[in-house]
Amino acid sequence: MKTRRTWRNSAKKSDSAATSLLPRLLSAAAGSLRGRTGWTVASVAVLVLGLLGVWLFVGGKQDGPPDARARQYKDFDACLLTGEKGIVTGAPAAPVWEGMQEASGDTRVRVTFVPVMGEQSEGNARPFFNGLMQRQCDVVLASGAPQVKVTEEGVQKYPKVRFVVVDGSKSAGNVTLVPSGPGLKSAVADAVRQAVRSAGL
Repeated sequence: MKTRRTWRNSAKKSDSAATSLLPRLLSAAAGSLRGRTGWTVASVAVLVLGLLGVWLFVGGKQDGPPDARARQYKDFDACLLTGEKGIVTGAPAAPVWEGMQEASGDTRVRVTFVPVMGEQSEGNARPFFNGLMQRQCDVVLASGAPQVKVTEEGVQKYPKVRFVVVDGSKSAGNVTLVPSGPGLKSAVADAVRQAVRSAGL
């Protein structure tokens, strides 16, 4: 019993020593931060933290000029609206995408595609088309019956946008109709190039 009491008493003493030591250390630190010394320490700490932040955000970036081999794109976007299969091999929009990439290689314009997911209907395709309009695509291409129909409906609302539709039926000044088949890739590439030239780029 004496051993247990001795151990408990020594544990209490060490706990009270630790708890009393902490406030003393904190008050000593607070005291050292008062006056001119405190301002100096705080200024150095802020400077060190600032340099650390700059190093973290900028340190990983490449020094020197950008790589000359990196492609510099023009401020021109060609956007493709497809069915849910997208641009996978064998999909109706695959040759359209290949033609867009070919034109991008020549003209250095950005090309993207957006597949209409879910029900393949005009009602479901319309929000995807509207999304391309909000992104301010310079030329919009459409592949697939619902996508083509919705695109042709929107032609008059956006007279400054060029449209390229596959197997479309509505012709207008800002619409290029391209037929599906063996020559689709070349026809799309030519249509995109023409749209870029019309924009004066």
